[in-house]
Amino acid sequence: AKLEFGWSRDGGVRGFEGAAGFGPIDNVEVEVGLGRAKDRDADHDARIRAVGAALKWIPLQAEAGLSAGLKYEYGRERVSGEGTARAHSLAGLATWAFEQGPRVHLNLGRGWTKGDEDLNFWGLGLDVPLSEQVDFVVETFGEEHSGPDRQVGLRYTIAEGVKVSAAVGRGNGRTIANAGVAWEF
Repeated sequence: AKLEFGWSRDGGVRGFEGAAGFGPIDNVEVEVGLGRAKDRDADHDARIRAVGAALKWIPLQAEAGLSAGLKYEYGRERVSGEGTARAHSLAGLATWAFEQGPRVHLNLGRGWTKGDEDLNFWGLGLDVPLSEQVDFVVETFGEEHSGPDRQVGLRYTIAEGVKVSAAVGRGNGRTIANAGVAWEF
């Protein structure tokens, strides 16, 4: 099982989110999440509330070499004064872990939003261990019809199963940042 909590900034949108996940069977993870944010660009009183669920299946897992699987996500987002948006996405996940410790991640997927355009999305990341407890993380990600976002950060293992992380970046004319804590037990 795991619990995750975090703060994020994406341009004028700032908020908090939390998620809980568990593995009911081998190679499968189920997750539910909640989020709240304010959109300072649209309206200083605009509040965003979100709820979502995800199902991740990773049939190919390796300490070194290729790990791969699929992730399905459903989300519902409500903006005060506006309607509710519902979205689904399906992504292929792949990670190559090198014997020396670095890991390269590639995600490719498609998202479907009711009443909006369906878009392909992608992500490419690299985790490099700096010590037993600290990883340097760099990633770039985006979706169809937009430029890439880029982000760098650190992940620190406080104790077995407890990690904190922080990252900052830019993309498409906005600043992005996030910080969080994850506990796996």
